Amino acid sequence: MKKLLFLIILFMTSQVKAQLSSEEQKIISAIDNNEASSIDLLKEIVNINSGTMNFEGVNKVGQRLVREFEALGMEAKMISGEAFGRAGHLVATNNGIKGPKLLLIGHLDTVFEPDSPFQTYTMLNDSIMQGPGVADMKGGDVIILLALKGLKAAGVLDKMSIEVVMTGDEELSGSPLDLSKKALVEAADRADIALGFENADGNPKTIVTSRRGALGWELKVSGNAAHSSQIFTEKVGTGAIYEASRILNAFYEQLATEENLTFNPGFILGGTAVNHEPEKNGGSAYGKSNVVAQDVTVKGDIRAVSGTQLEKAKQVMQKIVSENYPGTNATLTFGSGGYPPMASTEGNKLLLRIYSQISEQLGYGPVEAVNPRNAGAADVSFTANYVDMAVDGLGLSGADDHTVNETGHLNMLAVQAKRAALLMYRISRKGAK
Repeated sequence: MKKLLFLIILFMTSQVKAQLSSEEQKIISAIDNNEASSIDLLKEIVNINSGTMNFEGVNKVGQRLVREFEALGMEAKMISGEAFGRAGHLVATNNGIKGPKLLLIGHLDTVFEPDSPFQTYTMLNDSIMQGPGVADMKGGDVIILLALKGLKAAGVLDKMSIEVVMTGDEELSGSPLDLSKKALVEAADRADIALGFENADGNPKTIVTSRRGALGWELKVSGNAAHSSQIFTEKVGTGAIYEASRILNAFYEQLATEENLTFNPGFILGGTAVNHEPEKNGGSAYGKSNVVAQDVTVKGDIRAVSGTQLEKAKQVMQKIVSENYPGTNATLTFGSGGYPPMASTEGNKLLLRIYSQISEQLGYGPVEAVNPRNAGAADVSFTANYVDMAVDGLGLSGADDHTVNETGHLNMLAVQAKRAALLMYRISRKGAK
């Protein structure tokens, strides 16, 4: 890693005041020439429903993009997701001989299933498209292709080592997670640098150098059922609901000020009898105001910016859970897998500096890092333990993701493709020296 960073730093230093090379100018011109057809492609795939559980639709989008990658001379295919209960993933490769190995990350699925009222795009004006998945993240997928078309037209793509993984279950991961993310992790293990084409916080003046990981947790509390008149006695104690309240409040008091750490109890059932149905994200509870509660179930998630921060928070939470009120018992379990954190490394920051420099040279102004609090978990996080450098947020800017008001700014499609293409070109060139 240190050697790779050193080489890129040397190359970046030489580019600080440089104008665009002739090859870079060819890349830019080709992107401009392909902008209109890329917008047409985006409209086409936005109109194909690819809600995560619509396997036919996810595959249809994937196969449509496979043809685009094949037209670039890349090997491309859809791989089955049967083993993890999803449609599958698109994998495309270009085995060049120069520069670091780049992994480009997208996803084919959206949150809008066939029963959603939001199925097709409309143009709100000349440049803003409202449509399902236009920003999250079919726009990013098209930007990947548009950038590669620019590199191809300049005669440099064939020399580069690139692998593209577009997952079919980013919005609702398949199970088990190790199989769901297997293609992505294996690609990351082969790569040196990962570039994610999600849309970050929707602001084209930012990209993501750090993403928080996400992990589920479950709190189960038990107490002694009794008539309410006996609560707080030595024999009965406080009951499960008081104990659950104590624990949750202590989580807040002891951890809420930790920067970039959040822990959200999103579901709670409590009473004399609790029937939790996790497969339905619901359940039922029975209880009376004159009976001390016997059981409580709470489910939530925790998001941390690094593995160290996550482990520290887990230890604090477990200590809180162990200090029970009288007559109660509690257990806290954390889910396996989850989305790992992507810490802000020196390599990630270096990619940001190169990208920002390119943006300024193109006349688009500087780019800065997104606050990790404004960037949710994403597939790029699974590369963090394998690649030397990673950034995300290179996709299409827009607004209102995951809602029927989702929009994408089409006037930024070529802008994002130009910045991404020159980033790939420059970091690949250093390996040819």
